Amino acid sequence: MKFYIDNRQDKVELDKEILDTVKKAIEETLIFEGKPLNFEVSISFVDNQLIRELNREYRNMDRETDVLSFPLYEEASLFPVRMLGDIVISAEKALAQSIEYGHSFIREIAYLTVHSTLHLLGYDHLDEGEKRLMRSKEKEIMRRLKIFKNGREV
Repeated sequence: MKFYIDNRQDKVELDKEILDTVKKAIEETLIFEGKPLNFEVSISFVDNQLIRELNREYRNMDRETDVLSFPLYEEASLFPVRMLGDIVISAEKALAQSIEYGHSFIREIAYLTVHSTLHLLGYDHLDEGEKRLMRSKEKEIMRRLKIFKNGREV
C-alpha cells in the first residue's frame, strides 16, 4: 500500500497515531473485503470551509460534511499498483462529532476512514438495504481494528 497524506488544515492537530490509524483502517477494510493491498490511496485532511466548498462543487450540497470519497477503483488493471481513490476528511468536523457522540477523536477518524474506503470500493447507503449492509460491514471492521464506541464494543 502507498498512502499519500495531505494535511491542508491547521485547526486540529494530527499526530502519528492518527495517521497510523488511518492507514490501518484502510488496510483492514481491504482485507475484510478480500481485496489485495496493492493500492495507492490519497487522504486529505481539511477544515469545514474547504470540505463545504468541495461538497458544493462535487455533490451540489452547500454544507459541510465529515468525509468525501472520490473512487477510482477498477477490478482489473494493467498496473501492479492501482489507485483506489481519494478520501477527504474534515478534521474539524470529525473532532466536533467525536465530542458530540462521546467517543475519541481516533475512533471518529477510524470510522470515517472505514466508511470512506467502503465508498471507494463501490458501497453506498442510498436506500435502507444498502445502508444496513454498509453499517454492518463498518461495525465488523471496527471490531477487527479493536476500536469501539466509548471504549466498549457496540
